[in-house]
Amino acid sequence: MSNTDSFIEEVTEEVRRDRLFGLIRRYGWIAVVAVIAIVGAAAFNEVQKSKVRAAAEETGDALIAAVASSDAEARVAALSELTTDSPNAQVVSDMLLATHQIEIGSDEAAAATLSNITTNELDTPEIYRQIAAFKAVLAIAKETSVADRRLALEALAGPGMPLALSAQEQLALLSLEEGDVDGAISQLQALIQDAAVTSGLRNRASQLIVALGGTPAETVPVLADQ
Repeated sequence: MSNTDSFIEEVTEEVRRDRLFGLIRRYGWIAVVAVIAIVGAAAFNEVQKSKVRAAAEETGDALIAAVASSDAEARVAALSELTTDSPNAQVVSDMLLATHQIEIGSDEAAAATLSNITTNELDTPEIYRQIAAFKAVLAIAKETSVADRRLALEALAGPGMPLALSAQEQLALLSLEEGDVDGAISQLQALIQDAAVTSGLRNRASQLIVALGGTPAETVPVLADQ
């Protein structure tokens, strides 16, 4: 009886082995293709990462070279000619360009450079557009009417806007520029009581309130500085 059972088991095992080999012969190529696809995808991914890294290094070197000159006008000329394939890198380049344009007194050119960041069709993060719009207002403050500056700053000071508090500070300064001391103090008081205010901004606002003859209101604890 045991010999019969052993024979049956051997036959069964042989049948299983034959079926397995048959399946391998029939479908084994699928496994081979899958392995090749996985290896190929991994290699392609590494190549792409290498290209991105190389492009980033090349852009960084170009930016460093553009601002290496001791002459501000030369830096402006170099940055004006610099173009990148990365939207974020282009924003950095344009921000640097605007900074050096202001340095040489080309405020209107700086404002135009910054305004281009806010209106370009690149995939630029919204926070960068907001920063550029804010800096553009400040760049041509002397050449722009209070009414126009107020309109631009009010758009940046709305609820949920990333630069709302900084814009509100500038709005208070506009009120002061117009001679509305009480209005400026009121705006500054509201600013220092905002839960999101940073210590630096709160200190500036409090000092200005004191300088204007007011007394800073009670403030909430500041959680973080910027």
